[in-house]
Amino acid sequence: MARKSSWEWSRTAQTRKSMLQAAREVFSEHGFADANVSDMVARAGSSVGSLYHHFGGKTELFLALYEDHQAAHEQASASSVAKAKKAGVDDPVELLIAGARAYLDGAWERRDLVRLFIDGDGPPGFELIRRTRSREWVRQNAVLLGAGGDPLDRFTVAVLTGIIGEAAREVATSDSEEEAREIIEAAMGLIRRLDPLKTLDEV
Repeated sequence: MARKSSWEWSRTAQTRKSMLQAAREVFSEHGFADANVSDMVARAGSSVGSLYHHFGGKTELFLALYEDHQAAHEQASASSVAKAKKAGVDDPVELLIAGARAYLDGAWERRDLVRLFIDGDGPPGFELIRRTRSREWVRQNAVLLGAGGDPLDRFTVAVLTGIIGEAAREVATSDSEEEAREIIEAAMGLIRRLDPLKTLDEV
């Protein structure tokens, strides 16, 4: 089979990007159930056949949008933690805060998607995907904090992760960036006040 030329790859990538942007707009305006594929392809300047070729259907397009959104969150958080480590930060709580701040910045920047994915209007099986992702997020935070595997440790890390998740909801529904920033700072302060490593050591 002949390899695709760089032009063909570029065109495919651009088509995918255009469809995802169009889907983002339509899903955000109408939700999953009421979103119309014909509206998406019209906005993308493409065709229904092309959409099904690249994604397989409306459900797959929604999930691709979710995966891209989560990947952006993870990349920003990991980059922020790595930058903090490079700057000499070694306190696990401060590293968690660095990652959380980047995550919440992304929640404001992509607030339309956050609102879309938290309102419960998704394709069949989406809630399971979201819960699985949440459990993996708790696990990653546990590794970052150096938490053990006993139930109390897991609970403490789950509470901290829950604070970040709830803050993301509030950030995404804020009326202004100023309000969103206030919520972010409040969340960071709450994590510091909880002093999770001290709690894990003393309880």
